[in-house]
Amino acid sequence: MLDLELAQSQLTELGLGHMAELLEAKVSSATEKDLSYLAFLSELLGVEIESKRKRTYEIRLQTAGLPFRKSLSDFDFNFCPSIDKAFISELRSLAFISSATNLVLLGPPGVGKTHISVALGLEAIAGGFSCYFTTLSKIANDLSSSYSQTKMRKYTSPKVLIIDEMGYRPLDKVAANYFFDIISARYETGTVILSSNKGFSKWGDLFSDQVLSTAILDRLLHHCHVINIKGNSYRLKDRIKQGIYTNPQTGDNAKKGEEVGQ
Repeated sequence: MLDLELAQSQLTELGLGHMAELLEAKVSSATEKDLSYLAFLSELLGVEIESKRKRTYEIRLQTAGLPFRKSLSDFDFNFCPSIDKAFISELRSLAFISSATNLVLLGPPGVGKTHISVALGLEAIAGGFSCYFTTLSKIANDLSSSYSQTKMRKYTSPKVLIIDEMGYRPLDKVAANYFFDIISARYETGTVILSSNKGFSKWGDLFSDQVLSTAILDRLLHHCHVINIKGNSYRLKDRIKQGIYTNPQTGDNAKKGEEVGQ
């Protein structure tokens, strides 16, 4: 018992707390199975590695700031037939993240842009990548109020940066320049998953500067997948069916929304 207690103490001192907790049980199991020393050590280390992976996953999940947790399996592709389900499924391989390729989702409100972005964020975290979710307005408010390199790193250091709700309000010159700095810093080093209800031709108005808009698009779209989603709002689908709500993009409640991004 003294040897066991000493080994537990040593493991704890080394920061291998989970191994220390399970050591006695694993020793008993190894004795029953007549495991070799190497097999016993491998099994014990495997337990600690899995524990660390789970802790790392939880930390990344907490710091990602995702507004909800929904997977791609939860997405109703039947409601949005304009979305290529096979292509979205291919993105689960995370090859686009490994190659620092961006993803831009364009479409009217309610067609699932945020859901897909968050679901891919969850896939990225499960795949071992760091991720951070924000909106364009939050970036503008955060950096314009009190700029610092620490704040900037919040947007440049994660392997995946998800920027939601881009296009709901124009940016002033200061905020627009900060956004350009973020896109430039991430160019060919990190992935941006961005959703917008504005087509690229309207981004000049969004940034109040056509030259700056072109520079941002040049970097963002160089290595990028663009998904253009057409359709009505999923959140308002019942109201549209009942004739209570009319999609302002279509003028009626039967047709699909107009395409965005052309």
